[in-house]
Amino acid sequence: MACWSAENATKAYLQTIKLGMNAKEPNVGEFISAFAAGNNAQLMVIACATAAGCTTVGLSAAAYQTGGRVICIVRGISELESSIEALGCNASRVEFVIGEAQTLLSTKYANADLVVIDCNIENHEGIFRGVEESTINSKIVLGYNALFCKDFLRWDGSNTQYLPIGEGLLIRRIGAKSEGSKKRSRWIVEVDECTGEEHVFRIRSHHTRVIKA
Repeated sequence: MACWSAENATKAYLQTIKLGMNAKEPNVGEFISAFAAGNNAQLMVIACATAAGCTTVGLSAAAYQTGGRVICIVRGISELESSIEALGCNASRVEFVIGEAQTLLSTKYANADLVVIDCNIENHEGIFRGVEESTINSKIVLGYNALFCKDFLRWDGSNTQYLPIGEGLLIRRIGAKSEGSKKRSRWIVEVDECTGEEHVFRIRSHHTRVIKA
């Protein structure tokens, strides 16, 4: 999966505007749409606290560009019906699943390359931990409505960014786990001064002792 760059996100954002989303003021749905498209996300899964809304619409716009799929996890029939009504014509671009988010994200959709979680959902802490522990491929996890839980959701800090968009947005990059691997990893972000593109590299290393000269 390609790493997000400012150029790709800008192009995706402009395309989102063409698809009819509100361009007056950037919001979390528009940003997530541009982010997902910029990363060429193919399997996008969103877990909603209640009914699906603008964030799900944003993912459906991204899927239109990438040719990917959007799975929306809701708790029950009532939330499903409300989601379909709220999304209108966009509902046809979304695959709805009724069930428990933590279980589904840790099993059936463990191979998703983009996971979006409403931090207002019950047991969001367990859901985030479950996603990280069950990861079988590199992925990005976004938490929205994260204003009041950002301290907990920072995980180890180095791989997570907090953005003051909407009610708070957390971006977490998780690398694939290999069996028996005890290596530590870290992310390095480099910005091309000429193009302004942001490149993210993941470096694995053993427990190496470094002695400064």
